[in-house]
Amino acid sequence: MRLTTKGRFAVTALLDIAIRHGNGPVTLADISERQRISLSYLEQLFSKLRQRKLVDSVRGPGGGYCLAKGLHEVSVADIILAVDEPIDSTQCGGKENCLGDSKCMTHDLWAKLNEIIFDYLGNVTLERLVDEQSQRELQREQSVVKLYDMREAAF
Repeated sequence: MRLTTKGRFAVTALLDIAIRHGNGPVTLADISERQRISLSYLEQLFSKLRQRKLVDSVRGPGGGYCLAKGLHEVSVADIILAVDEPIDSTQCGGKENCLGDSKCMTHDLWAKLNEIIFDYLGNVTLERLVDEQSQRELQREQSVVKLYDMREAAF
């Protein structure tokens, strides 16, 4: 499967917005800074995401982008497809012309892998990714050792 930075960055950017869901619009400049993604690249991606109605834009002061659908309604597959990223493991792009005018011996293997990958990504929602991020953050906080100033405790 060829998943380029276009698909990866689109998923990352929407997850960034999803984590802040309910706190108002998020600017592309903020996403760019937090995720270290070029602002001009984000602008290109968000044009496509807006066309596919995955995000809404809010103009003016305090503007930015917010999700156009609920967290449970947006899958990773939706995001990847919205930015024209193919989910394809075949050599021929699914056209069955791997060997000129016929498909290769392993075409069906790679086509089945495409189905499995697409099904998996279709079942992973932004809601699930936000929940997983929250769990990681909670685990990180719990693993931090708190230091106490023993000078205060001694008196």
